[in-house]
Amino acid sequence: MELKNSKITVVSPAKINLHLEVLGKRKDGYHELAMLMQCINLQDYLEIEVNTNGVLNLSSDNTVLDLNEDNLIIKTANILRNCYPDCNLGANFFLHKNIPIGAGLAGGSSNAAATLIGLNKLWDLNLDQTTLKKFALKLGSDIPFFLEGGSQYCFGRGEILEKYRFDSSLFLIILKDPNVSLSTSEIYKKYSNKFKSSYLSTEIEYEVQRNNLRSINFTNDNFLNRRIKIRNDLQKLVQNENKSVSKALSLFSQIEECIGFSMSGSGPSCYGLFDNYEIAEKIYEENKKLFLSFGYNSWLCEFQNEGIKFL
Repeated sequence: MELKNSKITVVSPAKINLHLEVLGKRKDGYHELAMLMQCINLQDYLEIEVNTNGVLNLSSDNTVLDLNEDNLIIKTANILRNCYPDCNLGANFFLHKNIPIGAGLAGGSSNAAATLIGLNKLWDLNLDQTTLKKFALKLGSDIPFFLEGGSQYCFGRGEILEKYRFDSSLFLIILKDPNVSLSTSEIYKKYSNKFKSSYLSTEIEYEVQRNNLRSINFTNDNFLNRRIKIRNDLQKLVQNENKSVSKALSLFSQIEECIGFSMSGSGPSCYGLFDNYEIAEKIYEENKKLFLSFGYNSWLCEFQNEGIKFL
C-alpha cells in the first residue's frame, strides 16, 4: 500500500471556556451544557509517523504523562483502526506537551482530535467531517469542538456546535498551580450532588438558556470597555474547595486593566482577559515573578480562529 504521506506534525491547541452553564442532567448520564469555547495559542505538537508493523507507539517529552492504552491518543488510534479492519498500519507518536495536564484546558481532548485528523490523512482513510465528528463524540465531549476550533457555542454535552466570531482578538494570562490537577468527572459529580435541585429538565427550558447565551454580544462596548462577570457554574464549587483557584481569581481581580476573569472548564486553570496585547504583555512581565511566588506557572496567550491544523 503506497501512502501519500508518511510523517506529519499536528498542532493541538488548548481551549478556554468564556461561558459554562450546567443546565441539567441528560438521560444518557451526561450533563446538558451551554458553553462558549475558545481556542488559544497555547499548543501541543503531535508528531505522527506511519509504521507498517501495525504497532501503536507513544512517547513524549512530558515524564508525568500516562503513555499506555488509556491515553486518548492511543484510544483514538485503536478506535479508528478497529472500525477499518482493512487498515493494517500502525503509527509512532511523539507528543511535545505544552498544555498542562488536568488543567481545564482540554489538552487531552485536543490531542485526541489531532490524532483523528492526523491519522485520517496518514492512513488515507478520507473520512469526511461528519464521520470524524461521530468518532470524536465517542471519545469525549470536548473533542468535536477541536475539529474546527476557533470560537464556538457548544450545546448538548458538547456535540451541538455553532460558530461564533470575535471582531478582534483578545489576549489572556493563564495561571495554574503545577501541583494541582482536577478530574473533570469528579467535579461534575460533586456539582450534581450539590446543585441538582436547581437543574432544568425540559428542552424548552434548555433552549431559553441557549438563546440567552446567544444574545450576549461578547464584542460590544459592554464587554470590551468594562469588566464583566464571566459565568462558569463549576467555579462556585471549585473555588471554595481549592485555594489555588480562589487566589488566582483574587490576583486577576486586582489588575485594573483586566476586562474579565474566570476559571476555565473544571479548573484549576484561571485566566484574565485583556483587549490590548501591549497592555497584556506589560502586565504579564510586571507580575510574572509575583505569580511564581504564589506557586503558579503562567502563560501569555492569544485567541486563535482555528482548531487542529498541520504544521
